[in-house]
Amino acid sequence: MHFTDEEILHQFKDPATKEKAFRNLLSNYQERLYYHVRRYVHCHDDANDILQNAFIKIWNGIDNFRGESGLYTWLYRIAGNEAITYINKIKKHPTVDIDQTTVYYRGGTDNIESEELTKKLEDAIGLLPDKQKQVFIMRYYDELPYEQISEIVNTSVGALKASYHHAVKKIEEMLTT
Repeated sequence: MHFTDEEILHQFKDPATKEKAFRNLLSNYQERLYYHVRRYVHCHDDANDILQNAFIKIWNGIDNFRGESGLYTWLYRIAGNEAITYINKIKKHPTVDIDQTTVYYRGGTDNIESEELTKKLEDAIGLLPDKQKQVFIMRYYDELPYEQISEIVNTSVGALKASYHHAVKKIEEMLTT
């Protein structure tokens, strides 16, 4: 059964139904948030760890949710920020993990050229500054409108369009060199 955001938030207000509300929130959003995080990191286990950390933050912070944005927007922001935090931590303390060396490929074909192109694209996205990476992923992969991205990252639509444009240009340069 799918619960509305209003029903879930109402359940969170009552200590007797807070755990049920959290289960309903997980039921509604866990899969979408997983795939959002998975676009940042390509290892399933890393994505699960990041998502678990995000849900802990959500559990601890739900009482402070002010409703200034939609519930999904708030959840999306937390999950995205957790992914960026994880990536920055990995950059500071790199380790080699066999799962991270495996190419994550979403194309559904065995075409070697497609796999190589996908890997190049993922590498190029990985080299973008955090803000550009975040905007590019939300716009290109998640196909979110600029207005919704603006709410998530708390930036003007004009600045987002500029970030996306710069990200696309950098990616194009990296793919053609």
